[in-house]
Amino acid sequence: MTLVLNALSAVLIVVGLAFVLGGTVGLVRLPDLFSRAHAASKCDSVGAGSILFALALQGGLAFGDLKIVLIVMLALVSAPTTAHALARAGYRTGLVAWTRPERGEP
Repeated sequence: MTLVLNALSAVLIVVGLAFVLGGTVGLVRLPDLFSRAHAASKCDSVGAGSILFALALQGGLAFGDLKIVLIVMLALVSAPTTAHALARAGYRTGLVAWTRPERGEP
């Protein structure tokens, strides 16, 4: 059973790190507020959630795991809400989403 929990924790940590890395690259490389808010939202909710869930699996059944689960739930609610609020504020202030220029234009 310990081997299964260790393997599942390792998989969750790798998935979490991949999402955090992808979100970080997205924050640097994406062109506008809307894309960057999306990348940050996925980075926070899926990446941090996976890593924290892996930590909860490694901790066993303890009171600390309840705290980790509450942190995961808070991250799952706050990251998309914050991204939505930022995108809505950008839209309301007249920020235009980036579009790919047509081919053949200079």
